[in-house]
Amino acid sequence: MRHGRTLLFKPQTAHSHLGNLLLLASLTKTLIVSGTRYLPEPHSIPLSESLLHQILRSNALQPSNKLEFFKWCSLSANFKHSPLSYSIIFRILCRTGYLHEVPDLLDSMKGDGVVVDSETFKVLLDSFIRSGNFLSALKILDVMEELGASLNTQMYDSVIVALVRKNQLSLALSMFFKLLDDETYVPSFIACNELLVALRKADMRVEFKQFFDKLREKNGFVMDIWGYNICIHAFGCWGDLGTSLKLFKEMKASMDPDLCTYNSLLHVLCFVGKVKDALAVWEELKFSGHEPDEFTYRIIIQGCSKSYRIDDATKIFNEMQHNGLRPDTVVYNSLIDGLFKARKVNDACQLFEKMTQEGVRTSSWTYNILIDGLFRNGRAQAGYALFCDLKKKGQFVDGVTYSIVVLQLCKEGLLEEALELVEEMESRGFVVDLVTITSLLIEIYKQGRWDWTNRLMRHIRDGNLLPNVLRWKMDMEALLKKPPTKRKDYTPLFSSEGEFSEIMNIIRSADAKMEPELVQDTAKVKDEENIPNDVDQWSSSPYMDHLTDQVLSNDLFSQLFSLSRGKRVQSKEAASFDINMVNTFLSIFLAKGNLSLACKLFEIFTDMGVNPVSYTYNSLMTSFVKKGYFDEAWDILNEMGEKVCPADIATYNLIIQGLGKMGRADLASAVLEKLIEQGGYLDVVMYNTLINALGKAGRIEEVNKFFEQMRASGISPDVVTYNTLIEVHTKAGRLKEAYKFLKMMLDAGCIPNHVTDTTLDFLGREIEKQRLEKASIMHNNHD
Repeated sequence: MRHGRTLLFKPQTAHSHLGNLLLLASLTKTLIVSGTRYLPEPHSIPLSESLLHQILRSNALQPSNKLEFFKWCSLSANFKHSPLSYSIIFRILCRTGYLHEVPDLLDSMKGDGVVVDSETFKVLLDSFIRSGNFLSALKILDVMEELGASLNTQMYDSVIVALVRKNQLSLALSMFFKLLDDETYVPSFIACNELLVALRKADMRVEFKQFFDKLREKNGFVMDIWGYNICIHAFGCWGDLGTSLKLFKEMKASMDPDLCTYNSLLHVLCFVGKVKDALAVWEELKFSGHEPDEFTYRIIIQGCSKSYRIDDATKIFNEMQHNGLRPDTVVYNSLIDGLFKARKVNDACQLFEKMTQEGVRTSSWTYNILIDGLFRNGRAQAGYALFCDLKKKGQFVDGVTYSIVVLQLCKEGLLEEALELVEEMESRGFVVDLVTITSLLIEIYKQGRWDWTNRLMRHIRDGNLLPNVLRWKMDMEALLKKPPTKRKDYTPLFSSEGEFSEIMNIIRSADAKMEPELVQDTAKVKDEENIPNDVDQWSSSPYMDHLTDQVLSNDLFSQLFSLSRGKRVQSKEAASFDINMVNTFLSIFLAKGNLSLACKLFEIFTDMGVNPVSYTYNSLMTSFVKKGYFDEAWDILNEMGEKVCPADIATYNLIIQGLGKMGRADLASAVLEKLIEQGGYLDVVMYNTLINALGKAGRIEEVNKFFEQMRASGISPDVVTYNTLIEVHTKAGRLKEAYKFLKMMLDAGCIPNHVTDTTLDFLGREIEKQRLEKASIMHNNHD
C-alpha cells in the first residue's frame, strides 16, 4: 500500500468502508462546485488525517480547493494537523505557485506546535529562491531556527549558492557572515568559491577582502585548490601581488599547484607589469609536469603584446600552433594590436590575412584594432576606406568603430565631418558615448564653435548624457569665476619636496634588486648561479619560489607601473563622471596653452573630493615640462606616489623629456633601468624620446645602442625615429652615419614628412660645408 493511505483502507466493517468512500466523494464534489461555503461545521464530520490526505492528493481538485479545505479543517477544535499534513500542503503550494500562502501556514504550524521535516523546508527555500523572493527564503531559515528544526550545512550552502547565482551578493554575504559566527558551522568549498568568484567579478574589493579574512579566521576551514586559485587571481588583478604570492607559497606547502594556478600567476604577473618574470615562469611551467593550454598561451601572448615584447609574442604564437593548439580570436586580436603598436603595419596586416585564411572568426573588435592601427600609423586613408567598406557590407561596425573614426576626424580638425558621422551613428542605432562626446567637445572648443553643441544635442539618443555634460560645463565656469577654495593664498598646488633632478629618489626600489635577469631557458632557471641556495633545487618551480621569497621578504611591493595607459574617460559609470569631465576640460585648457586655468580647475575639483588619475597628472605634467617648470613636475610625481597612483609609459616619457631639457640626460639610462625593474616597457615614443634627449646631450654611442635595442626588440622605427637620428648625427658632425640612417629609412619604406625635408636641408648644408672645409685644407696644403 502507498504511504499515507493505510489508515483510509485499514480493514474495517463494510459499512464503515463504504461510509468513508461516500464522505470522500461528497466532500470532493462540494469542493469542486462551491468550495467550503456549503460544508457543514467541521465538528459534525468524522474528520481524520487519512481523509485530509486523500483530499490533498485528489487529482480532481484545484490547489485552491485543497488549501481551502486544509484551512477549514483547522477550524475544528478536535482536529490537529500533523507534520506530514503540513509537508503535503507546503509541497502543493510550492509546486503550483501559491507561495504567498506559505507565511500564514507557517504561523499556523507554529501554533499547532509541529515541525515539518528538513526536506520540506528545503523545498520551500528552493521555491522562494527560484521565484526571486529572497527575503522570504531567509525568513524560512529564521522559522527553522525558531522551531528547532534540523539545519544541515548542505541546506545553508545551497541557499547561498542560489543567492549568488541570482546576483543577490549582499544577501548571500550577510547570511554567510552570520553563519560563520556559529562555531559549529563549517562552510563547503562550493559555496565559498561561488561567492568569491561572484565578488571578484562584481569588483567588490572591500567585501571580498572581508569575506576572505573571515574565512581565514574560521577554525576547521582550509581552502581547496580552486579557492586558492580564485584568491590568487583576484588579489593579483587588484594589484596586490604580495598577497597573491603569499597564498601561492601557503598553497604549495599543503598541495600541488595545478595548471589553473600557473595560469592565474601568469595573468597576475602580466597584469602588474612583471612580464619579464612571467616569461621566466612560463619557461619553468613547461618543465613542471603541466602542459600549457590555450588559456596559458593567450595570457602570455597578451602580456607580451601589451608590453611591446613583440618578438616574444610572435615566438610563443608560433609555438602554440606547433603544439597543435589553434589560436582563437582573442589571441589574434592581441598580437595584431601589438604589431600595430610596434609600427609593424605590414606584419599586422599579414597576420590578419592569415587569420581569415585559417577560418578564425573575426569580430568587430578585430576590425576596430585594424582601423585604429592604420590611423595611428599614418595610414588614415586606408583606415577610412576599410571603415566605409565595412559600412557598405553592413558587417563588423559598432559604436566603438564610429568613435574611433570620429576621434580621428577631430584630430585632423574635420569637425563638420565628425558631426555628420555622429548623426549617421545615431541614425544607425548606435549610442554616442562619453568618449565620443568629449572628443567632439575638445575640437568644438579648439575651433570656438560652442554654438554647434545644439546641433550635437539633436542627435544624442541618451537624453541625459549631453545635457549633463553641458550642465557640468556651466557649473565649472561658475566655480572658476568664484572658486570655493579652501586653500590660503599663495599655497602651492602640490607640496614641494626637492627638485626634478632628484628623480631617482621617487622611483628607486629596494637596494637589492627586486627581480633577477630574464631567464631564457629552464637550464638557466635551475642553475645555481641564478637561484639562491636557500631555494629548493628539487622544486617544480624554483624561479617562482625565489620571486615569492623576494617580494615577501621586502614586504614593500606596490604597483608602481601600469601596463595600461591612462585614459581620459575612465568608465561610463556615474561615479567617474566628474573625473572624466575634469580630464576633458584639462585637455581643452592645456591645448590652448592656458596652464593657469587648468591648475585652477584641478585645485577646485580635488578640493571637492574628486580623485585624480594617472591621465590627470600626466596632462598637467606635460605642460609643466614643456614650459620648463621642472620642480612643479617633480611635485606632481611626488603626489602620484603618495596617492598610490601607478605611473604609466606616458609618465616615464615625460620624466625623460624633462631630464633632457634640463641637460641631465646622464640620468636617462638610470631612470630607464628603474622603469624596467618596475615592470615597464619601451614603446616607439619612449625610444624616440630617449634618442632625442641623449642625442642633444651629445651621447651618440648611447643613441646608437638604443636604436639597435629598439630594432632587436621587434619595434620598427618610425619617421620620427629616423628624423631624430639624422638630426642628432648631423649636429654631431657624423654625416656618414646620418646619410646611412636616411638610406635605411627609405629602404624600410618609411614615408618622409615635412620635418624630414627640414632635416635633409640641414644635412645637405653640413655636407656642403664639410666639402668646402676639406677643399680649403687641400688647397692650403698644396700651397
